[in-house]
Amino acid sequence: MSAPLLVEEHDDRVVLRLNRPEVRNAIDRATVEALHAACALLEATPRVALVVGSGGTFAAGADIAELRERRREDALAGINSGVFERVRRLPMPVVALVDGYALGGGAELAYACDFRIGTSATRIGNPEPGLGILAAAGAAWRLAELVGEPLAKEVLLAGRVLDAQEALAVRLLNEVVDADDLEPAGHRLADRITAQAPLAVRLTKSVLDAPRAAHPLIDDVAQAVLFETQDKADRMTAFLDRRRGRP
Repeated sequence: MSAPLLVEEHDDRVVLRLNRPEVRNAIDRATVEALHAACALLEATPRVALVVGSGGTFAAGADIAELRERRREDALAGINSGVFERVRRLPMPVVALVDGYALGGGAELAYACDFRIGTSATRIGNPEPGLGILAAAGAAWRLAELVGEPLAKEVLLAGRVLDAQEALAVRLLNEVVDADDLEPAGHRLADRITAQAPLAVRLTKSVLDAPRAAHPLIDDVAQAVLFETQDKADRMTAFLDRRRGRP
């Protein structure tokens, strides 16, 4: 049996490829465990992550056959919500490359990422109430933060599925590209991120995710750390040299 998640490591980024095309990359327990292992890898060696589906689909949801058998203890264990929160808290940015359907748990995985790039075929939504459950792996609160409460309620309560242009208009998608340009577009964004100072990116992500009450102290502490780095000194010296026309 093939692995549910393929991990492609590069020096400054990791590609995580959902690999269950026969079931439209439905997220089952094995996929969750593989995502936890990938998160451990990215926590140990922080790099940008690109999350992509296979077979023309990002992820059409959780595995319904498994979901039907889950009971109260499974819900309280936070099987999917736990791994998606771990994705959200990864040290470096995570980019979802969304072709085709991102529904249910697939949408929630995309919401947990820092960036989302789609194609004209992208469809994003949360049909969970139609199956007698709710979107409990982050959508019930993340989606409102991303697109605003009125639209989030349409998606979560009335079953609205957003197409690519609708998602782009509300910035749920950062960009829409041709399907054959999806992964190159993800790598172009990764190139822009990795051109920045790595520790500055990591601390900026942490500061962005901090609660309002943590500011401005967390900003000042993070800046204090960065002020002492050699990377800051080198980059500012290079900037000043360029401005002065020095080689």
